[in-house]
Amino acid sequence: MQIPIDPVSVRALDGYKIWIKFSDGNEGEIDLTRFAGDGVFKDWEDRSRFENVSISPSGFISWGNEIDLCPESLYSELTGKTWHQLVESVEVVPTRA
Repeated sequence: MQIPIDPVSVRALDGYKIWIKFSDGNEGEIDLTRFAGDGVFKDWEDRSRFENVSISPSGFISWGNEIDLCPESLYSELTGKTWHQLVESVEVVPTRA
């Protein structure tokens, strides 16, 4: 089951924060400082690379070929809703046979 909530806009803010907006209208800041400087996230030490955030064709929050963040996790962090709560809120529509 796929949750029909997609990121529609994202931009870098000061520090290691991003602003993100989702297709259901939820939007806000998410602090990604906890990742900065660790493993592939060392790439963000070059500020221009952190500012190069975008939405990939597959819907991930992306910084090129090396770093992708799951939009469902970011949505959960932004709204405070757990994955279970998100799944429960989705209306399942039967397909025709």
